[in-house]
Amino acid sequence: MKKPRFGLLSRILLAIVLGVALGHFMPAAIVRASNTFSTIFDQLIKFVVPLIIIGFVTPAIAETGKGAGRLLAVTVGIAYASTLFSGLVGYAASTLCFPGIVDPSLSKTVKVAARDFQPYFNMAIPPLTDVMSALVFSFIVGLGIGAINAEALRRVASEFRSIVEKAVSNMIVPLLPVYIFAIFLDMTAAGKAAVVIRTFAGVIAITFALTLLIILVQFAIVGAIVGRNPLKLAWRMFPAYMTAMGTSSSAATIPVTMRQTLANGVRPETANFVIPLCATVHLAGSMVKLVSFTVAILLLNGKAIEFGPFLGFIALTGVTMVAAPGVPGGAVMAAVGLIAAFFGFSAAEQGLIIALYVATDGFGTACNITGDGAIALVVDRLAAASPVASQSVTARG
Repeated sequence: MKKPRFGLLSRILLAIVLGVALGHFMPAAIVRASNTFSTIFDQLIKFVVPLIIIGFVTPAIAETGKGAGRLLAVTVGIAYASTLFSGLVGYAASTLCFPGIVDPSLSKTVKVAARDFQPYFNMAIPPLTDVMSALVFSFIVGLGIGAINAEALRRVASEFRSIVEKAVSNMIVPLLPVYIFAIFLDMTAAGKAAVVIRTFAGVIAITFALTLLIILVQFAIVGAIVGRNPLKLAWRMFPAYMTAMGTSSSAATIPVTMRQTLANGVRPETANFVIPLCATVHLAGSMVKLVSFTVAILLLNGKAIEFGPFLGFIALTGVTMVAAPGVPGGAVMAAVGLIAAFFGFSAAEQGLIIALYVATDGFGTACNITGDGAIALVVDRLAAASPVASQSVTARG
């Protein structure tokens, strides 16, 4: 029999449970030692995040530029627009709903009564560059590689991506559950965990409802474009939705997504092109989660929620996460770097975002792949209306 896989989600959930359970009676010396690890690991994350951005974004842009065709550009454009729309919906809904369930006064009360467990020592690991510089560098170099067809640089970028993937997969991701455990151990020992858990139960429920709303809006728009019943189109994608809920993987769900997309009447050559591509570039559910959880944490700490920084964050995160979805933990690690850059999140707040993101990975992925089916319907209509595009899809399929 095949041994059941104890994946990242299971390990992080276990880390949260253990941190909360043990934090009530763990000696101060152990909590301080745990905080020493989390402080050093936070420095390591800050060092690695710019490398993740350069390693993933640069070759992604270079490779897209190499094979870019009209339909490829249209598909990526629609997917990116959907991701941006979802982020804006997440911002609007969370700023409207969360003030009623996230009480900043609770956080202030807890901070006054909380105990402080200082780490025994800290180890500074300054990043080679900041997040924004890494993004600008990636865009310039990636576009330049595509523009001059620099094969040598393309190979360098691809090999550097492999190195970063190894670092994330073999060093960062295995230690993430320990990092989350350390954060929840400290929060519980300090007397903060109860407020956080009670607050975020409601936040997660509203965020889940938002992902369902986004799916309905996507199919309402698509139904109007293709002239078909949007509820029937969305319902046919339900098996793919449930598969993604269970696997938390867009890639693993591709066969089911493909089958249900074909059942919606999309031509095979279009589905073969769009579904694998959108499994990488369409991140509507992931975006609404990141935005909603960020708003909630800002509210809990009594910080300002301004539209300008969120607009910039949504626009850049939509690009950054696209480049890293195949690496477990890569997307959220890159996104957390941008959250820290835009909103000044502490190590504990970054850890909380990671924990919330991974713990709710199933319904975010389900929203992503269900929307892939909607995008395929639009692209198929556009391809059918354009003989040139249709030939391009057939050649790629």
